[in-house]
Amino acid sequence: MGLSQDELAEKVFVTRQAVSRWENGDTVPNTETLKLLSRLFNVSINTLLGSPQKLICQCCGMPLDDTIIGRDRDGTPNEHYCQWCYADGTYTYSDMDDLIDVCVRNMVSEGFTEEQARAHLKQTLPTLDYWKRYEELSDGGQFEAFKRQLIEEINALHIEGLPRVDKLNALVGSFVNLEYPLPSGMKAKFLNDQTTYLGNQLESEFGGERCFGVLACMDFILICTYEKDGVNPELVLYKKR
Repeated sequence: MGLSQDELAEKVFVTRQAVSRWENGDTVPNTETLKLLSRLFNVSINTLLGSPQKLICQCCGMPLDDTIIGRDRDGTPNEHYCQWCYADGTYTYSDMDDLIDVCVRNMVSEGFTEEQARAHLKQTLPTLDYWKRYEELSDGGQFEAFKRQLIEEINALHIEGLPRVDKLNALVGSFVNLEYPLPSGMKAKFLNDQTTYLGNQLESEFGGERCFGVLACMDFILICTYEKDGVNPELVLYKKR
């Protein structure tokens, strides 16, 4: 984003002289201005300050960079959490064991044994800020109630071959935004790469190599099938809520 000093000053409600002092290294923006700059440039405050800290998600322990950082409700990057654990100002995990199960699968795919991954997570997660302050930070079960409502709606669809859905996990759009062939011969994507959805992958009751993918949010429910690594996806259902 190429902005002049005057343009930047106008966007963050300061004078051009203040911007000039930042650029010369004479002063540093105050906390509120740093938040405005963070949202404007879509980077963390840590990055704005030259990355003096090595950030990790305070829910799952994942190393953080600006591409996977969570967002507050107003879109400001929140450098304390990844986008899988914190999306649009909402914490997506309230059960540590559920989070461990999700993280173990990812760590095993990166070369850890299940035993190593589980032991590491059970030791590390209780030391992170979210779990230490869970009673203070949690929403009193509202998000879990929303997930249960989605699960009921998905199971009520009675999709042939789709097993009963029992859990929904946080999934970032860019990792699951498959391109589906349409009857017209065109292809289309239905997700926003930057949005965090709730979903799961389940083996088909019919067997074979195709899996079901389930994705949902406040606005819609999407059911699809695909082969390993998302190959040859087919849209089964897209239903507005």
